[in-house]
Amino acid sequence: MSTALQTLQVLPEVRRLPALPWRDPHTVSPAKLAEYIQTLERLCLESPDSADLRTCLGMVYAMNYEVYKSMDALEAAVACDPQHFYAQLKYAELLYRLRALPRAEEETLRALDLAADPWEHSLARKQLQEIRRLLREGTQKPAWTKPLVVPAMLLVAFFVVLSLIQVWR
Repeated sequence: MSTALQTLQVLPEVRRLPALPWRDPHTVSPAKLAEYIQTLERLCLESPDSADLRTCLGMVYAMNYEVYKSMDALEAAVACDPQHFYAQLKYAELLYRLRALPRAEEETLRALDLAADPWEHSLARKQLQEIRRLLREGTQKPAWTKPLVVPAMLLVAFFVVLSLIQVWR
C-alpha cells in the first residue's frame, strides 16, 4: 500500500469518514462527501506530487458530479506519476463515462501497458472491451473535425432569399 493511502488511514479526521466511499456512492451522504473532498483537497495541498491522493480526489469529485474538477485532478495525477496504473485507468474511465471514446481507448491502452499484475490487466482489458463495444455500436459523441463555414453560409443565404421573397410579396 502506498504511503499516501496509509496517511489517509492514519489521520483521525479521515477515520470517521467511509474508507472507500466510491464503492457504493448511494450510501454516502452529500455532507460526508463534501467533508471527504475537503480533507483530500487539504492532503493534496500538503503533498502535491502524490498521484494516489489526486486519484482519490478525482474519484470523489466524479461521485459528486463535479466533472471538470474530477478531470483536472485525474490529469494532475497522471502528470505527477505517468507510471501510476490507477491514475491512468481512472482518467480513462472518466473519459469513457463522458463518451469521449477514442480518447478513452488511447488512455486505457496506456493503462494496459502499465498493468503490473493479472488483476490490473483484467481491469484494463474489461474497460477496453466495453469502450470498443460502444465504438462498434456507434454510441459516441461525434467528432467535430469538419469546418462548418460552408453550411453556415448556405443557411444565411437561405434566410436572406427567404426574407427577400417575403418583402417582395
